Amino acid sequence: MSDWTTATLEKIIAADDLKVAPFRDDGKTAGTPTWIWCVAVEGQLYVRPWNGKSSRWYASAMAQQAGQIVAAGETYDVTYKAVDEDRFDAVDAAYRAKYTGKEYLPDMIGEGPRSATVRINPRESL
Repeated sequence: MSDWTTATLEKIIAADDLKVAPFRDDGKTAGTPTWIWCVAVEGQLYVRPWNGKSSRWYASAMAQQAGQIVAAGETYDVTYKAVDEDRFDAVDAAYRAKYTGKEYLPDMIGEGPRSATVRINPRESL
């Protein structure tokens, strides 16, 4: 597993235009990019699906564990990993800090999206 550089992570978070595209069933073709809110906690990139674990992109991300993201004008090869419950509060705090006053914030820190928190890491070259 690889980590984001500080500069890249800051660029992604500041742009706030992240789109997830997990691989399709063939494990090679990126799916349709889906725009999603993103936050950083302790140098790691996190996202949550609006529809929680029933989200199609989430199901693909968990099945394939890899794909791409498009953010800040760049496309990155990435891995997707479900997050343990012990990280939920820190990710909630990051969502509150970044999206204070946004209409959808209460839903994004609600049980459905919270239970489907995903960490995204850059994928090492093969």
